[in-house]
Amino acid sequence: MSANSASPADEPKTSGSGGSGFQIPKFLKLPFWAQILGGLVLGVLLGWIARSQDVSWLVTTLSKVGDTFIGLLKLAVAPLVFFAILISITNLRKVNNAARLATRTLLWFMITSLIAVVIGLVIGLVTNPGAGTGLTPKDGSKPAHTGSWIDFLTGIIPTDVITPFTQLNVLQIVFMAAVAGIAILKIGDEKAKPILDLSESILALLQKALWWVIKLSPIGTVGLIGFAIADYGWNLISKYATFTADIYIGCALVMFGVYPLLLATVAKVNPLQFFKGAWPAIQLAFVSRSSVGTMPLTQKVTERLGVPKEYTSFAVPFGATTKMDGCAAIYPAIAAIFVAQIFDVQMGIKEYLLIAFVSVVGSAATAGLTGATVMLTLTLSTLGLPMEGVGLLLAIDPVLDMMRTATNVAGQALVPVIVAARENILDKEAYEHASSSPVDEPGVAPAAA
Repeated sequence: MSANSASPADEPKTSGSGGSGFQIPKFLKLPFWAQILGGLVLGVLLGWIARSQDVSWLVTTLSKVGDTFIGLLKLAVAPLVFFAILISITNLRKVNNAARLATRTLLWFMITSLIAVVIGLVIGLVTNPGAGTGLTPKDGSKPAHTGSWIDFLTGIIPTDVITPFTQLNVLQIVFMAAVAGIAILKIGDEKAKPILDLSESILALLQKALWWVIKLSPIGTVGLIGFAIADYGWNLISKYATFTADIYIGCALVMFGVYPLLLATVAKVNPLQFFKGAWPAIQLAFVSRSSVGTMPLTQKVTERLGVPKEYTSFAVPFGATTKMDGCAAIYPAIAAIFVAQIFDVQMGIKEYLLIAFVSVVGSAATAGLTGATVMLTLTLSTLGLPMEGVGLLLAIDPVLDMMRTATNVAGQALVPVIVAARENILDKEAYEHASSSPVDEPGVAPAAA
């Protein structure tokens, strides 16, 4: 895989001596990160204009553009998760010490989640995010759907094979994919070959289609950011200033503090190289707010960092549905403290330990989709806090979700690197030469220099 590949926003060049198609001049081809940044700036500008000038049609347009982009990402989520998990489990047969790798991966998921939730608790206790907001319990409202441990545990097993896909219940899809993958391993390669070939072809097709959606990220950014500014405005954000700052600071400490420390001390590799290689996935996660939508890109950048493809194809899909340091650790910790302060509920050591337990064990409830409402309701119900607290945070959620998802995806790429380094299967040369340039489009060979 070329480190100097074209931007995912670029059209692949056609090969052949007779090709004379129109080519965009190189100086007009903006890097993908620059396109995303341009989308952010334009979105803020259009959102400010729409709100300050009360341009209703512009607000509607921004909303439709953002919703369409997220809708396209979600369209592929159900089949993508199913086939990615199925293939990831069957690929373990190609990996030595597969059980050991899977156990180590899960262990590091839990360790990093525990560190993240502790950081979230410390920040929340130090800053008191619910104080001085002017918000009261009357400002809250119960969510339409709440999470509980009974719902979480019983909801894993589907009652039929169709509903999880139509209702986008990712946890049930993961369960069915895991069962199917294990069954394939049990019946053997010869009998399973036809279904494996078909599954791999479908997965490749889904990844190709999703890659086209990824190319639209700069346009989606304009709509998502623009509508957030136009709809919420700066006044709303100011009410949640401390809470918002806490989430961003907590995520930044984990992503740029804890992760580099683990890379340097545990994996014994250069942390800067990790961020260079993983950056395309991290920036897409920030914009799309979807770990699952970013999953194909996360897998590719993790491979580019020197993690074997056979192991990456298991660890990244597994992480995209269960590894949520931003949404399932930092966020619920600070949010629980915020809600407790608004409703004047006292919490002690027992409650803080419960928050840590929920964050480490229940992170699969977030399921890699945009938003973390299910995880928040699960945390509040475990602590006995009022569910109306969820309503206090829904308005500001899209602004928070960008940073949370970026942290999630960074962690989903981090753990395979750590485990691969510890197991001596990391390609150190590939890691040291990882580039921040966008990865190749699936199925497209790198263009000749």
